[in-house]
Amino acid sequence: MEPDETDSSPGAAGRKGLRTAWTTGTCASAAAKAAYLAVVSGRRPERVEVALPPGRRVGFPVEWDSAGRAAVVKDAGDDPDCTDGARMTAGVRARGSGGDHVLRAGERIGTITKPGLGLAVGAPAINPVPRRMILAALAEVGTEPVDVTFSVPGGEAMAAETTNARLGILGGISILGTSGVVRPFSTASYRASVVQQIDVAAAQGERTVVLATGTRSAAAAARLYPALDPVCLVEVGDFTGIALRRAAHVGMAKVVFVGMAGKLTKLAAGVMMTHFHRSEVDTALLAALAVEAGAPPAVVEAATATATARHFFDACVVHGCLGPLALLSVPAPPAWRMRDRASSSRWSSSTTKDRPPSGVPGRAAPPAAVPETAILETLL
Repeated sequence: MEPDETDSSPGAAGRKGLRTAWTTGTCASAAAKAAYLAVVSGRRPERVEVALPPGRRVGFPVEWDSAGRAAVVKDAGDDPDCTDGARMTAGVRARGSGGDHVLRAGERIGTITKPGLGLAVGAPAINPVPRRMILAALAEVGTEPVDVTFSVPGGEAMAAETTNARLGILGGISILGTSGVVRPFSTASYRASVVQQIDVAAAQGERTVVLATGTRSAAAAARLYPALDPVCLVEVGDFTGIALRRAAHVGMAKVVFVGMAGKLTKLAAGVMMTHFHRSEVDTALLAALAVEAGAPPAVVEAATATATARHFFDACVVHGCLGPLALLSVPAPPAWRMRDRASSSRWSSSTTKDRPPSGVPGRAAPPAAVPETAILETLL
């Protein structure tokens, strides 16, 4: 049931052994076109062809349900996408003369409930590019205005694996895409999701966002800041720099960074790309901070004993010496300055049971009770 490209040649991802695939928006445009063709001609096509935004055309097999709705099965290729195998279904009903096509959210398609996404509250979660693709596909069939209702069986369960609920997209998945193509393990899509969530928080009037690098850090952030709206807790991965710039751009007053010691060390050294393949921990920086804080020799030696910040973190905890960790952000390094505005920041190690005051060295709980988590609060 894989789509075919009428003018295709293997893409870059294909040449590397990874299969590209198609967005939910591309699949929705194909399903809508097939359903409209059935209304106009009385025949149910087994295959349709649609145009992608760059101009090339792709063909898809079409399935039909007992209600006469067209379905295109999404193949996510080699991307770990929760919508892989989703049956993007479209039902079309004539609206009579005059007016425009109307796109509706049916079963398990999300509805916008919060501002900041560039879509009206109450509208179906169909992003602008997919909307244009769908309307272009309908225009290839005819001019009679129709209602198109999209649905995806199981879409609500799929949406639970996304940030939709946090963004205020309720009831199911979104119809997404910018190029019509899904590239495996796309950093562009992750980056876009980070920016989008910060935009939604700003549109709600929030003034603080918490940036977490991954699942464990996000869980720690949720425990540490239970009063914050979930939309303010942003998993940024390695896009801390992007997130900070966006937070400044939308007028956030405060950013809290929750991450592992290694990520924090890289940020303190001014390194915004914190992926372990792209940058290294500056152990010399850790050693210098340990000396400046008056740490015992064992802590100073731990800074350069290995290439990881975790070893240094553990040594600080074992010896009850949090001073070097506090100095990671005192004074604020250049990487935390936004648009030439100085920032003030503070660090503290934290657990649910034992949290010394921010920026104040003190004896922490035993190592087993202390997560490798750092909190950096930055006032923009």
